[in-house]
Amino acid sequence: MAISATDKELLIYFSQLDEPQKKSLLKLIKTFLKPGNPLMESTTVKQYNQELDEALKRIEKGEFTTLEALEKEMQLW
Repeated sequence: MAISATDKELLIYFSQLDEPQKKSLLKLIKTFLKPGNPLMESTTVKQYNQELDEALKRIEKGEFTTLEALEKEMQLW
C-alpha cells in the first residue's frame, strides 16, 4: 500500500516531537476515532441537505452573528 504525501508529512512532524508530545497527540487522535464521536458518525446526503436548509432559514430570519459582532464578543473573553 502506498503512503500518501499527507501521511509522509505527518510522520516527519511526528518524529520531531518528544515522547510526552507524542503521547498527547496520540490521545487527541484517538478521541477523533472513538466510537460515538459525532465527528465520526456518517451523515447522509439527506441529513446534510436538511441541515443546510435549516441554516438558510435561520439566516433569512436574521438569526446569525456577523464577524464584527463576534470580534466584539471575543474581546470580552
